[in-house]
Amino acid sequence: MAQTILHKANTRGHADHGWLHSYQSFSFAGYYNPQRMNFGALRVLNDDTVDPGMGFGKHPHDNMEIISIPLEGDLEHKDSMNNVAVIKNGDIQAMSAGTGIFHSEYNFDRTSEVKFLQIWIYPNKRNVEPRYDQISLNLEDRHNKLQQVLSPNPDDAGVWIHQDAWLHLGKFDKGLNTEYTIKKEGNGVYAFVLSGEVIINGETLSSRDALGIWDTDKFTIEAGTDTEFLLIDVPMKF
Repeated sequence: MAQTILHKANTRGHADHGWLHSYQSFSFAGYYNPQRMNFGALRVLNDDTVDPGMGFGKHPHDNMEIISIPLEGDLEHKDSMNNVAVIKNGDIQAMSAGTGIFHSEYNFDRTSEVKFLQIWIYPNKRNVEPRYDQISLNLEDRHNKLQQVLSPNPDDAGVWIHQDAWLHLGKFDKGLNTEYTIKKEGNGVYAFVLSGEVIINGETLSSRDALGIWDTDKFTIEAGTDTEFLLIDVPMKF
């Protein structure tokens, strides 16, 4: 029997720093909930909105796979590997922090907010050489199908990280249904709704709700309305 855990949008942590509004699916910074530390190898899923021209100053990371998915606006990135980039909706960025990096993230726009998802996944290799990866995706490739945007394989679709993890984005029209097969035995999927209503294995989810599902090899997905969602397929033990 599949095991599930439901995280409604209004049960997430929330930080209001004036320039930053952050909704946190798992314990992070000032939000601590011992029941919400991680979902398998998924450690952080932050839903961030940053005011024009504001952002996160230079700060360190190590031994973590860090993924950024912009939803609206432009996010400027700088790091100690001499990467300078702007990522926007339709892009995905991945960093392997490994032995240690410093980076900063700012809203590149001086008039509009930037909204993005920040995801941290525990790696399966420690102290690797730090690396940076960024690509632009074809948004049409997620219309009524699942678009792979991250995997463990550098030769596969999307960016890659040091973990047996896969990310897919879907933008489904109302009524569409499909089945997702979990990529690796022992993995589970954390499904996060970006907009609309989606039904995962019979559980109806609305915008910013999430459902974790594991101890199964597949599950059903049905669009209750026009909807957009993210699937995070990660090892449950790592």
